[in-house]
Amino acid sequence: MSELRTALPKITTPLPGPKAQALIERRAKATPKAIGTAYKAVIERGEGAMFEDVDGNIFLDWIAGVGVLNIGYSHPELIEAVKAQSEKYFHSMFNITTHEPYVKLAEEMARITPVKGDEKQAFFVCSGSEADENAVKVAKNFTGRPNIIVFTGAFHGRTALTMTMTAKKSYAAGMGPFPDGVYRAEFPNLYRAPGDLEGQAAIDYYVKKLEEVFIEATPYDQCAAIVFEPVQGEGGFVPAPIEWVKAVRKICDEHGILMVCDEVQCGWARSGKMFASQYFKDAGCAPDIMTTAKSIAGGIPLSAIVARKEIMDKVNPGTIGGTYGANALAAVSALKVIEVMERDDYPGKAMHVADVIGSGLRELQKKYPCIGDVRGTGAMMGVEFVKDPVTKEPDADLVSRLVQNAMNKGLMLEAAGTYNNVIRILSPLCVTDEQMKAGLDIIESALAEETAK
Repeated sequence: MSELRTALPKITTPLPGPKAQALIERRAKATPKAIGTAYKAVIERGEGAMFEDVDGNIFLDWIAGVGVLNIGYSHPELIEAVKAQSEKYFHSMFNITTHEPYVKLAEEMARITPVKGDEKQAFFVCSGSEADENAVKVAKNFTGRPNIIVFTGAFHGRTALTMTMTAKKSYAAGMGPFPDGVYRAEFPNLYRAPGDLEGQAAIDYYVKKLEEVFIEATPYDQCAAIVFEPVQGEGGFVPAPIEWVKAVRKICDEHGILMVCDEVQCGWARSGKMFASQYFKDAGCAPDIMTTAKSIAGGIPLSAIVARKEIMDKVNPGTIGGTYGANALAAVSALKVIEVMERDDYPGKAMHVADVIGSGLRELQKKYPCIGDVRGTGAMMGVEFVKDPVTKEPDADLVSRLVQNAMNKGLMLEAAGTYNNVIRILSPLCVTDEQMKAGLDIIESALAEETAK
């Protein structure tokens, strides 16, 4: 094990350092500025929850490729699995040549995913956007209906359809017109429920808002699917309450609508279960279709769509598939991710991360009234910052300054939320206790400095 895996943050040059600055300048010339980055970090190598930049600075990464590295950087068993496969063949398009890694991964996905039905099938594409778009195609094929319902705060991708499904329209600026048949309901953000609503009264309010969509936008018999994230990602790490999910499941069952859970970000042990939808299945409200990506293959592009065979059997031939879906290198990496996560109890690791970091954040909330809410499911945690704890006016400026301050101290954090006033915690689940303490110390130091201004 390299010492980087257990290292602590250490910044020895002004950021960016000279080598990093040179590469950032090359980036500016060679790549579109629209891709964007607020960070002065240029990675050289990474292990566990840490990476070293080209100037020798060491960062603790609580962004992790926006949730891609639940298993950490450069896991040695993934490296060996991919190396071994690379000596056989890199690629075999599944529409042309059957290869075992794809078949075995589909079998494993059927085994571990908490979707409704006893006999399940899976297919693969390359990104979360593609997975979500394909889930909609499958739902429309099965139901023969044209419309879907999505939610405020949602992020589903950057294709034409998934930009439409995504709530925040800064991700779609200048890209219209958009596909028809996508309607939006209010997501149950209990922290921002109207008035004094809380508990079941708040749940009832959000269920009513969903039911209004069937009156004002799409009739029940024209709706193919209701699509939502079990824990919203870009929307600010807002968990879907179980009682609300039960109500959604009931609506779907009564009207022949498919419930689709987007686990692109919240899957792969992050929630304290292998998939957050397991909480729903345990409560009797499993989804019909589940999508997942990000941490599925430890950093190699891959995504999956899983549903019961009855649903998959209705898909029109030729409408799904693609060149790179479950490329052999990605598939063997994903198979090793499943093996390691189950063997080493990564859901348990997530709950430990949630306990240590969550407890630390809640202690900070007691000291700093600008922390309006600390929430999440398992190790998928969000910290919402406000200008006033009573009015809950969002404080995006403070979050922006905190992100920069923490980076200069060696901790990578990312903003999220409809108002850009949430810091999301996406630490690799292999983070050490010492690293978690160091991260919390940096957050407290940055908070003290920025709130004193």
